[in-house]
Amino acid sequence: MGRRWQLERRRDYYYRMAKREKYRSRAAYKLRQLNHRYQLLRRGDVVVDLGAAPGGWMQVALEEVGDGGFVLGVDLQRIADLPHKNAATLVADITDPATAEKIKEKLPRPADVVVSDASPSISGVWDLDQARSVELVRSALRLAEGVLAPGGRFLAKVFQGAMMPELLQLIRERFEFVKVSKPSASRKGSAEVYVIGKGFRRP
Repeated sequence: MGRRWQLERRRDYYYRMAKREKYRSRAAYKLRQLNHRYQLLRRGDVVVDLGAAPGGWMQVALEEVGDGGFVLGVDLQRIADLPHKNAATLVADITDPATAEKIKEKLPRPADVVVSDASPSISGVWDLDQARSVELVRSALRLAEGVLAPGGRFLAKVFQGAMMPELLQLIRERFEFVKVSKPSASRKGSAEVYVIGKGFRRP
């Protein structure tokens, strides 16, 4: 099974593109596509990337914010350093409420954007996996409330399922514009979608 998965991965269009363009993961193209559609990342932005390892989304964010911006990657795993003075990393648990203060200590000012591509450990039990995915988004949302500037933007991956309506209601209470989108770079058959929030306001 492992060998078959590796062969499929090598045949994958976005995997091959990522290797060619020197992105750390094929997921970089998901952020690029979503950003093209929703203009989430702007020049000079301060960005917090949750669940950032191995750093593909950080690479895209750094391209978009330019030298005047700043990108902080947060993950339980250590993220290998990027060759940018305006990038930093933090080893921390995004489900821990204390992480918000650790993030703020690393930022030059309140964040303009919080993004999360965090995934739960997959158990194979769908209801459990979806519940864990939703809980990660809730954690990302709590962190966003602590670090986002008014009017800020939010993006998070979630698995579709019965808990989506309640989650979307929470996000709508905090953002003026909310949309659910699935980029073409997501694998066929994947249940993942991305929730976009723009115009942050405290509930």
